[in-house]
Amino acid sequence: MFGAIRKHLGEVFHQLANQKDIVIEEGHLMKDHVHMCLSIPPKYAVPNVVGFLKGKSAISIARNFKGRQRNFAGEEFWVLSHLRN
Repeated sequence: MFGAIRKHLGEVFHQLANQKDIVIEEGHLMKDHVHMCLSIPPKYAVPNVVGFLKGKSAISIARNFKGRQRNFAGEEFWVLSHLRN
């Protein structure tokens, strides 16, 4: 991920994290994936937070870079997630 998408994603992840009182302790946007270390409040399950971040950021990319405003069925920007304890 380079250029405008990279900058946009950084801003989007921070906005989304703030909505749920999540702290991005560390993050790295690589050319084809993202690494993040998050502090998540205990009231949220980790898979739900990952799903929220992936889903909302994919919609934002579709809106801002693909010209889509609705009907996001079939959008697959984030394909896999790998969770580590």
